[in-house]
Amino acid sequence: MPMDKVAIPPIPSKPPVADTRPYVLEDHGDRRIDNYYWLCDVSDPDVLDYLNAENAYTEAMTAHLSDFRETLYREMLGRIRETDLGVPYRKGSYFYYTRTEAGKPYSIFCRRLDRPDAPEEILLDSNKLADGYDFFDLGICQVSPDGQILAYAIDTTGDERYTLFFRDLSTGQLHREKITNVDPSFVWSNDSRTVFYSQLDEIYRPERIYRHCVGDDPTSDVLVYQEDDRAFYLSLKKTASEAYILLESESKITSEVWFLDADRPFERWRVIRSRTAEIEYSVEHHGAFFYIQTNENAQNFKLIRAPVADPEPHNWETVVPHRDDITIVDMRPFATHLVLLERENGLPYVRIRDVETGETHSIEFPEPTYAVSLGDNFEFDAPYVRLRYTSLVTPPSIFDYHFQTRKLELRKETPVLGGFDRTQYQSERLYAKAQDGTSIPISIVYPKGFPRDGSQPLWLTGYGSYGFPYPASFNSTRLSLLERGIAFAIAHIRGGGEMGRSWYEAGKLQNKKNTFTDFISCAEHLIDRGWTSCDRLAISGGSAGGLLMGAVLNERPDLFHVAIADVPFVDIVTTILDPDLPLSAIEWDEWGNPHEKTYYNYMLSYSPYDNVKAQDYPHLLVISGLHDARVKYWEPTKWTAKLRAMKTDNNCLLLKTNTHAGHGGTSGRYGQLRDIAFEYAFVLDRLQFLL
Repeated sequence: MPMDKVAIPPIPSKPPVADTRPYVLEDHGDRRIDNYYWLCDVSDPDVLDYLNAENAYTEAMTAHLSDFRETLYREMLGRIRETDLGVPYRKGSYFYYTRTEAGKPYSIFCRRLDRPDAPEEILLDSNKLADGYDFFDLGICQVSPDGQILAYAIDTTGDERYTLFFRDLSTGQLHREKITNVDPSFVWSNDSRTVFYSQLDEIYRPERIYRHCVGDDPTSDVLVYQEDDRAFYLSLKKTASEAYILLESESKITSEVWFLDADRPFERWRVIRSRTAEIEYSVEHHGAFFYIQTNENAQNFKLIRAPVADPEPHNWETVVPHRDDITIVDMRPFATHLVLLERENGLPYVRIRDVETGETHSIEFPEPTYAVSLGDNFEFDAPYVRLRYTSLVTPPSIFDYHFQTRKLELRKETPVLGGFDRTQYQSERLYAKAQDGTSIPISIVYPKGFPRDGSQPLWLTGYGSYGFPYPASFNSTRLSLLERGIAFAIAHIRGGGEMGRSWYEAGKLQNKKNTFTDFISCAEHLIDRGWTSCDRLAISGGSAGGLLMGAVLNERPDLFHVAIADVPFVDIVTTILDPDLPLSAIEWDEWGNPHEKTYYNYMLSYSPYDNVKAQDYPHLLVISGLHDARVKYWEPTKWTAKLRAMKTDNNCLLLKTNTHAGHGGTSGRYGQLRDIAFEYAFVLDRLQFLL
């Protein structure tokens, strides 16, 4: 067990500073005193001293686990084929692929000409680019249509502001220009010289789209679109046909899409449908038509088509009507077929539609819970669609589904070394009853023979925000839990998108508390059915899932033994009140606008930071990133400080601030494994389950 004589970091003791918060809404009766708001100023030496003290405390309190962490790390590393090759995909005259080499943390991007004796051409070795940096992320890596120029963008701090470069592939030389402060949203026009990219504003919102000609001075780049509404953000994509470039302006509930002929990058952009509040749509292209996925009079979305010559709504024609029990998630056109990714009864399905006849069929997947998505599909004329498939017991797999034969061809299953045997594990789909009677799905995986007498540990996780389904996917690191007799479960709570759009709507805005009570109901169900017990239950969540952790720990701390909150969004009211932060105006459609009293009161009633109580809390590990642009480091920092001051137990409370990373944590596959080993060791130690 941890050292019992390690000094707890002093609780920050600067004076209350309620009047220095960005907004004090007296008309809402907002007289909150925020004793820890001063921790938002990273330029204050006392702030860095406090973060360093917390890190030192965490290191001291977990020092006894160093050997066990190394054991876990070696286990996880031993399951990975360090030198490995991805499945190549064709684009133009080349096959492109990524590969990894033992001892190197990042991927290498390569290609070969489509002939048997063609040598490998290394386009980009991320390991060389990352040399000398504590953090590295490759955001853009796209070859021009003629195959001669590589565009790539990198982030070396973790704050998600990228720098864009261009490399001549015939000489290997960089072009002279570099473009800073870009978002990883980028498109080549078909002339292989003109590109479009997006730049961020001061709150990390993609705000402006520029046109650039490779080789020119970026200061002469032409601004083609600027989004002044702070609730909207911009992105770029190219249609699967490569005939059109799409400029998408979106809020959480409203869309507007502009299009441009990819052969004529200097012509005028045209809008497909002007924005209308609460109407969302996305666009693809096939032949003379745009295919449009929209929620207009269709909560779960429908598929329509419109002529490219005049795509205004009066010309819209329904292709796949709205269905109450099926949600359209994604769509990809091919020369002869449309591929639809849909969700039905909480599971994803792939449906294939013949463009000419309209005949439709589905691909069947046999497992009770799984995840499937569209893979690398860059050939419009391909006779197959590439899919990614995984489940809680099936490693990530690449399949090609052939339209004519209706057969799945396995191209690769990610190898899991170290004697992995999937037959030793079982996955199921369970259902818990929510407080209002709604059935909440739970995906669970466990070693066969797992006892149902409450004696075994169980790790429960969830997310439940933004309409994102939590995928029931395989992770080889999780075997370090399963091999020790620990079950792993995912609560598919409302606020996610598992059961359709209504599932999302039932867990957002003034229905947000359903997300938290659903998670509690799932935990109670697992305990009542003997899967685990309160003193054997671990929970975790990250980002908005970290908000979930904070809310359920305030509400039912007795239900859980240990928790991990990764980059948790816990100070929701103060953050969203401040328009100068990324999670403000863009987020109002998700959480509500706290400048309105009704939303303010509701958000304040569940905000984890504002509802910390003088009560016992479970063991808790809080993870933060100093350069996090999405959830600022001070949210988990303030939350930890307040918990230290108010909690009445002697349970372990640790804050670990990664000073070289942002929202996604440590970069590189080896660093990520060490982060996971740290979290696993903490949880297993608290469960007294070091085996």
